[in-house]
Amino acid sequence: MKSLFALCFSFFAVAVAAQDLAPDALVKKISDEVIGIIKQDQDIRAGNQKKINEMVDAKVLPHFNFSRMTALAVARNWPKASAEQQKALTSEFRTLLVRTYSSALSTYKNQAIEVKPLRAAAGDTDVTVRTQVKQPGAEAVSIDYSMEKTPSGWKVYDVVVGGVSLVTNYRETFNAEIRDGGVDGLIKSLVSKNHSLDTQASSKPK
Repeated sequence: MKSLFALCFSFFAVAVAAQDLAPDALVKKISDEVIGIIKQDQDIRAGNQKKINEMVDAKVLPHFNFSRMTALAVARNWPKASAEQQKALTSEFRTLLVRTYSSALSTYKNQAIEVKPLRAAAGDTDVTVRTQVKQPGAEAVSIDYSMEKTPSGWKVYDVVVGGVSLVTNYRETFNAEIRDGGVDGLIKSLVSKNHSLDTQASSKPK
């Protein structure tokens, strides 16, 4: 599951004139281009974490609305956080997602992506782009992207893999940590998790 999230996360990794593309066209274009990059880049396939992180930081982030993702994950506790706390939560949650999924990019094994026809009315600003990841010798997995239209193009604010929402998956844990230690307790927990991921990545052979 983690590697599939990583793969779908990375499909947004090539800069394009996103504001000029329909959401399904954007997903299709980026999917095709990123798969090509991964196939050709032996460093990424070999697990070069520094190179993977640089690619994700430079290419993935512009296509995701991390502020909205964090607010949805924190849910009812979001308004209770100060502006400074909200900024810290968004920063640490973004780092957690990027580091978690970039660490699994090298697991790509010739998956193919099929983008389903978009079911949306003209003028819709919030849509779901449905895709299927087809894997050799394994059952296809559905990956749905919740996307919103912004002045700078379509942005992803949730990813649903096999019926499991990325945002919802974190919400229960986040609420429990806020209940036990407040918003600052959640921030501290995210900082600790990110530090642990960085330590694990730095300990791997280059």
